[in-house]
Amino acid sequence: MKSLAPAHMWSIVLVLPSLLAVLHTTTAEKNGIDIYSLIVESRVSSRFAHTVVTSRVVNRADAVQETTFKVDLPKKAFIANFCMSIDGTAYPGIVKEKAEAQEQYNAAVGRGESAGLVKASGRHTEQFEVSVNVAPGAKVTFELVYQELLRRRLGMYELLLKVKPQQPVKHLQMDIYIFEPQGISILETESSFMTPELAEALTTSQNKTRAHIRFKPTLSQQQRSQNEQDTALDGDFIVRYDVDRSVSGGSIQIVSGYFVHHFAPEDLPTIPKNVVFVIDTSGSMIGRKIEQTRQALVKILNDLSPEDQFNLIVFSEKAIQWKLSLVRASKDNLGKAVAYASRIQARGGTNINDAMLMAVMLLDSSNQAELLPSNSASLIILLTDGDPTVGETNPTNIQKNVQEAVDTKYSVFCLGFGFDVNYPFLEKLALDNGGLARRIYEDSDSALQLQDFYHEVANPLLLRVAFEYPSNAVEDVTRDSFQHHFKGSEMVVAGKLKDQGPDVLSAKVKGQAHRQNITFQMEASVAPKEEEFQSPEYIFDNFMERLWALLTIQQQLEQMVSASGAELKDLEAQALNMSLRYNFVTPLTYMVVTKPEGQEQLQLAGKPVEVGNGQSHFSLGAHSPLLKSSSRGSVSLTRKVSRFHKHPGLRGAYVTLTPQAPPPGLPGPPGPPGDLHLTPGLSSVLHTWGRMIDQPSLSTSVPVLPSQAVLPSVEKKDEESTVPEEPTHPGHPRAPSIVLPLPGSSVDQLCVDITRSGTSMKLLIDPGQGLQVIGKYENTAFSWIEVTIQKPHLQVHATPERVVVTRGRKNSEYKWRGTLYSMLPGLKITMDKMGLLLISGPDRVTIGLLSMDDPQKGVMLLLSNTQYFSNYTKGDLGRFYKDITWDPPVGEEGTKRTLRVDEIHYTATKELKLKYQEGSLGAEISCWTVKI
Repeated sequence: MKSLAPAHMWSIVLVLPSLLAVLHTTTAEKNGIDIYSLIVESRVSSRFAHTVVTSRVVNRADAVQETTFKVDLPKKAFIANFCMSIDGTAYPGIVKEKAEAQEQYNAAVGRGESAGLVKASGRHTEQFEVSVNVAPGAKVTFELVYQELLRRRLGMYELLLKVKPQQPVKHLQMDIYIFEPQGISILETESSFMTPELAEALTTSQNKTRAHIRFKPTLSQQQRSQNEQDTALDGDFIVRYDVDRSVSGGSIQIVSGYFVHHFAPEDLPTIPKNVVFVIDTSGSMIGRKIEQTRQALVKILNDLSPEDQFNLIVFSEKAIQWKLSLVRASKDNLGKAVAYASRIQARGGTNINDAMLMAVMLLDSSNQAELLPSNSASLIILLTDGDPTVGETNPTNIQKNVQEAVDTKYSVFCLGFGFDVNYPFLEKLALDNGGLARRIYEDSDSALQLQDFYHEVANPLLLRVAFEYPSNAVEDVTRDSFQHHFKGSEMVVAGKLKDQGPDVLSAKVKGQAHRQNITFQMEASVAPKEEEFQSPEYIFDNFMERLWALLTIQQQLEQMVSASGAELKDLEAQALNMSLRYNFVTPLTYMVVTKPEGQEQLQLAGKPVEVGNGQSHFSLGAHSPLLKSSSRGSVSLTRKVSRFHKHPGLRGAYVTLTPQAPPPGLPGPPGPPGDLHLTPGLSSVLHTWGRMIDQPSLSTSVPVLPSQAVLPSVEKKDEESTVPEEPTHPGHPRAPSIVLPLPGSSVDQLCVDITRSGTSMKLLIDPGQGLQVIGKYENTAFSWIEVTIQKPHLQVHATPERVVVTRGRKNSEYKWRGTLYSMLPGLKITMDKMGLLLISGPDRVTIGLLSMDDPQKGVMLLLSNTQYFSNYTKGDLGRFYKDITWDPPVGEEGTKRTLRVDEIHYTATKELKLKYQEGSLGAEISCWTVKI
């Protein structure tokens, strides 16, 4: 039996609509510390996620060693338990009220001991960290438990696990169990570290209501290569899913005297919007911020519905309206607005007060003139990156002025751009006026973040929604009225069932839909509902009660933002009592962690709360943090090497080994400082077509090149030369040809040279495959290529700098040469470390995309499995997959012939090309080539 060590305490703060567990340890076996077991288990029932992270380590050294346990948590999750066991002695974490923990901490500091903290980490996470000294031969087990209610955003729930063991682990296993009585309508997985070897360790099983995902790689699968002991596990593992929707729009689940009501009707017409965009154009927005704002605003304006009305207000020292009143989102008005938005410049101070009051007056005047349609949604969307500096600068006065002006008539949404903004000020400004706030992180995808936020509020389906339950049936119900319901989101209400209540729980949901009021009714029989949750593999003890408690605490904390006086004290007391009762680490509690005698015996974990300008507030000193920041956009500088490796088959194409630090705010290349990263002279040929490979050793091997990548034949040069030679031919090398495999034709492949420039092209359109590929060809390369797939609905937009994947209404950005492995129903998207992006699936044409640097920056298109093209394929390249005929070769050497397709005659010329394919460094081939 384990003995309990003296209890101390600590606390953590977590906030995020997706679930994230990140475990990594800072010590590896080379220091004698061996992580011999790492298990992550998540059980999701009715959107409530319970995650347990367990790590077991042993000190194989002859001396005392320190081991560190780190877990990155979602910001909206609450830690529910922590325990550290050292050779059979347990050291648990105990949740206490802050004042009591502070006293204990102060006494410890007086004895010379130190405390640990919890700090924000990245966009959506906070990091918990605890270290302990381990005697030779001793074993330590760390176990952390946290819980979260997954929120539906843009039509999906998201569970994210990140594992960084930093060494191969003998027993490494992730299990994700999902149970949704409504039925699982779609299930997807994505990973940023998966290799073909690791993919073999991933299994997924699913029926109508249950899913089990297991990832259990062997030691050899975890290694980067046979010659390297470092682990390849370093990144994210994401599960996304949604549930079936009934006609009633919702589902009631009941367990052990508690209920949860999920409500998300989808088949309703969109309510027209009246939107005022209030855009900060002060001097602090200059540069990339204003550029990304313009880019996002153009996209957002083009997404407005013809029934919507809108206006723009830009402000620095003064606020300026684009038009005197709201205007209809007609094609003509949108065109003018886009032109205006494209010209906005950043300069001057920040007058938030006048800009917001102008927006309210604009809506008021339209309302008084009866220009706002009945049952329309009126929204004010503010984007700013700093504190008010002109006019009224007191945040409290601005909040009061705006709240009095809005007077519950409209909803205010606030977007804080970057970390210089006073985010708590914006959060209260939004919550006081029926909206919400969101931070926009400064990064290459800032414009996408803005677009995604707009998509969340772009389609209001219901206004003034109220949930009603019989008074003799329920009590202690969470929030049961909502200002609006947007498409792709979900409303959640939980509560207790009264003792001796009815056998059937009935519910009504009332709201204002487009053109009419609407009422949804549903019933749930208590006993049958209780029986649904009987499988121990998919649920955990009293999960419904804990779901209710977590939701109650979160809503009380949110209400505290707008409360004051006696109401604030009452809410704080309620939230504190609930936190202590359910052992949750919240902003009102600390968790005290004790350690063995002779070490820092007292450590605290306190949930950080933003106090303004991006700072996380914690009342204690910053010693040995338990939860700390791990920046999402960290920059890793690599050592500089002033030499070149020249590709043996190409003249003028080199792999430069001179890594450069990215611009401030951008993520650096993968790997620790000192790693070498490829900066390809011709990045498009540094890949293997059709399979993922590891980055080769620069000192021993030459990159393997992709099949189907064809370039003009060039003279081969001496491999030993270490200085690049200038090409002897004038001008740029010719652009790579596109090679089209032609199964079933008398000619097995066709090379296509594109001669147009500056125009968008419809390359491939196949209704049978539900596939469309378009692109813009400029000079010698595609400046962008866009692939659209109808089922599952997906769009991939590739430029030389990045890849953007749009799934539904959600945008995700990926850097070239960043590993991606995404499994969707009937479709797989992969990208390896060398940057080859593949879109494939059963009975599908495989599309490959590559970023290239020579002869100019661009994107290359590759095709395989073209036998799956239908007879209805068309487009500039697609036409060659219809019935084609070849005339016999002509001329003395037979180097010309005519190709006929769609009643068009093409002259094909036999030309020498270099064809790069799997296992080849570039074989010289003779290829029939046409120009289009």
